Parts: sequence; structure tokens; C-alpha cells
Amino acid sequence: MPRRSPALNRAAAAGRRGKGRPPAGRREHLVRFWEAIARGASSERAAVEAGVLPGIGVRWFRKGGGMSPLDLAPVSGRYLSFTEREEIAVLLAGGCGVREIARQLGRAPSTISRELQRNAALRTGRPEYRASTAQTHADRRARRPKAAKLAVNPELRRYVQDRLAGLVRRPDGSVAGPQVGWRGRRHGPRRDRRWGKSSSPEQISCRLRVDFPDDESMRVSHEAIYQSLYVQGRGALRRELTACLRTGRALRVPRNRTSRGNRSFVSDELLISERPAEVADRAVPGHWEGDLILGVDRSAIGTLVERSSRFTLLLHLPPIEGHNSPRAKAGPPITGAGAGAVRNAIADTITTLPEQLRRSLTWDQGIEMAQHVQLRLDTGLQIYFCDPRSPWQRGTNENTNGLPRQYFPRGTDLARHSAEELSAVAAALNGRPRKTLGWRTPAEALTEYLTAAA
Repeated sequence: MPRRSPALNRAAAAGRRGKGRPPAGRREHLVRFWEAIARGASSERAAVEAGVLPGIGVRWFRKGGGMSPLDLAPVSGRYLSFTEREEIAVLLAGGCGVREIARQLGRAPSTISRELQRNAALRTGRPEYRASTAQTHADRRARRPKAAKLAVNPELRRYVQDRLAGLVRRPDGSVAGPQVGWRGRRHGPRRDRRWGKSSSPEQISCRLRVDFPDDESMRVSHEAIYQSLYVQGRGALRRELTACLRTGRALRVPRNRTSRGNRSFVSDELLISERPAEVADRAVPGHWEGDLILGVDRSAIGTLVERSSRFTLLLHLPPIEGHNSPRAKAGPPITGAGAGAVRNAIADTITTLPEQLRRSLTWDQGIEMAQHVQLRLDTGLQIYFCDPRSPWQRGTNENTNGLPRQYFPRGTDLARHSAEELSAVAAALNGRPRKTLGWRTPAEALTEYLTAAA
């Protein structure tokens, strides 16, 4: 039977016990998780990349308020790694002494001795050395909690809270605005929001220098305000005050996640950055941009605009049977703006054109294009998607969408118009002279191309 290390005996004599349940993941799991979040991955996908359960990733993201609670830089080599602790456990179980373990790891014997004394597992009543338990103890001991500036300076905290969430009052001094409770999440669409002074953290941070020019204690960065709002445990500002920010987000969203979007049907090779250069210079017709214009009761009309000639096609998207019934959560679409209906409308319309006019289609990342793969197979169009919240990448279509609004105003039911009426409006639009075409009409420009290509 191998002799037990004296260092473990000293740990047992000290009688140190563990501090609660060990965390769900080690530091390397957290680093991999937050690195994936920084790349724009969802909480569940980042958790899988980190090697933990998806539910744990969701909990980490919410607890951190969307912000990494630790420094993602590699740990200095002066500290023992989890791999080294695993080797210590194996060598110790094989009967090696402290000096032999230190020699094989290239560490000082005192380092190994302190490791065994500090991080041994004592929960079972007899000292044992387990790598996972030792790593948990080491990570907990390495924390250097620092009190937030807003937590230790009451005057500064009151100033920030008043500028952020101070009450809006009428001239007579009474409180104005609706009474809105905190639900722990972002306000929904078409819902009342909490009224407050609502200065941004950057405005608050910069205004402090104006209001307190000689008081250096009244200084705080806008990032510190954001962290106090979003990160649990900072202990300064209540999370519910996030409702007073302009976005009203209850969780901070990583920059890459907002820039890349979260549409599972949009892969990197389909983004507009991969679109051929000939599309941008408008030299060759056949490249289209598309979008939906919306009306009341979830009605919609699709628009397709050819980039070179500005020729416009309008897609008829009639409501399906039962569109007046209550909408079921996660149920099928009950208007013509569903993915299947949009795919069919594009395919039925675009296939009436000659093949040389069916080269590519650029759309935003709306869910109505979820069936783009089948659309490409049906029509031969190469489909590309704009970056999220980047309508200028479809500038031709966005500018043209204002023209049909003369016939289909906002706030009206677009489903009541027949396909024949849409064709008549499209013909009127294609018959208007355009300055960008040298005062030719889109119909004339497209006809000239087809004649030259014949």
C-alpha cells in the first residue's frame, strides 16, 4: 500500500473544509464559452463548444449579464494548470513523493507541498488529492473581488441613479408616465415603457466632469456603469434600471452577435460579402434585390427590383384560409408572408423571365427567406443575404420601395389587392422615366438589353 504524503496529513490536521458545491465548469470551460460568445455564437452553441451542457451556458450568460466575468487572457505559467494537477494526482496515487513529483513536473518541491496542503479534498473525512477538486479550490482562491466604485460611494451612486432613472415630473410636480413593473426581461413590442430621465451611461460619465470639476471622487466610466447594471454581484445598481436605457435590454448583447445575426439558415458563404463583383457595378442585368412591404393584419406585398435597369416586379401574397383566426404560438404562418408562400411567389414570377435575367437575388435576413435553398433549386438564382440591420446594402430596393407606397399606403390592408392590380401598378412604375437611366424607363432599359443579347 502506498505511503500517504505528509503534506496530505498536514492538510487533514488543518481541518479545512470545502466551500460549497463545486462549479459546473472550470476556468478553461468559461474561457472557451466566452470566446465563443465573443465570436457571435448563441449561449447553447457556445456551451457545447466549451464542453458543458447547453443549460449551463444559458445560466452563465444570464448571470454575467451578457459580459464575461473573467479575463480571457492565458493564465501565467507560474501557476499550476489543470493538466499538471492531473499528473500530480496520478503520480501521488502511484506512490511518488513530493520531490519525485516536483522533479517530473519541473516544479519546486515547495510548490507541490503547498498544493497538497491547500487543495486536498477533505469532504470524505480523510485527505485525498483530486485534480478537479484542487482546481476548484485554486480558482476560488485566485479571485480578487474588488468593490465597485458605485457601491462604495453613495453620493456617486445617487447621482447616477437619478440621471438614469430619475422620475419625469409634470409642471405641477406630479409624476408623469405609465406605471410599468419590472419583469426581468426586455419590454415587448407595442408595450409601455418606464419613463425616466434616461441619460446614457456615456452622458452621465461625461456630465460628472461638468457638475463636479474639482471633485475627483465623482468620476466613473460609462463601462463601469454598464457593468454595475448587467453583472450580478457588482452590488451597485439594480438590474431593473436597465429598463431606463434606450434599448431597454435586460442582457448585454455581444457585438459580433448583433453584427452577424442569429439566423440559422444564413451561412457565411451566403453573405453579401461573397457576392460576385459584377453585381456591384451593375454592368450585367439579371441581379435582383428583394424585400416585403407590410400592411395591417400582417398583410404584405413582395418587391423585386433589377439592379441594372430598375425594373420592378410585385409579388402577390394573398392570405391563406383561416387568416382571421387567432394566431397560435409557434404555429404555421396564416398570411402570404410565410417562407413557403414567399418562395412560391418568387419562383412563379421570376421563372417567367429569360434565363439571362435570373442570375442572383439579394435579400435581408428575414425569416420569410428560410426556404432559400429550395428557391435556388427551383429557379437557378444564387441567393445572397445582407448583414443584419444594413438596409443600405440593398439600396436599389429600399429606394424603389417608396414608389409602391404611393399606391399601397402604410396602415392599409395590402391583402385586398389582386394579382392583376399589382401587375398594373408594376407596369406603371416601369413606365416612369428615371434620371439615373438618362430619363429612359426601366421597361425601355430592359428591352434594350434583351434586344442586344438576342
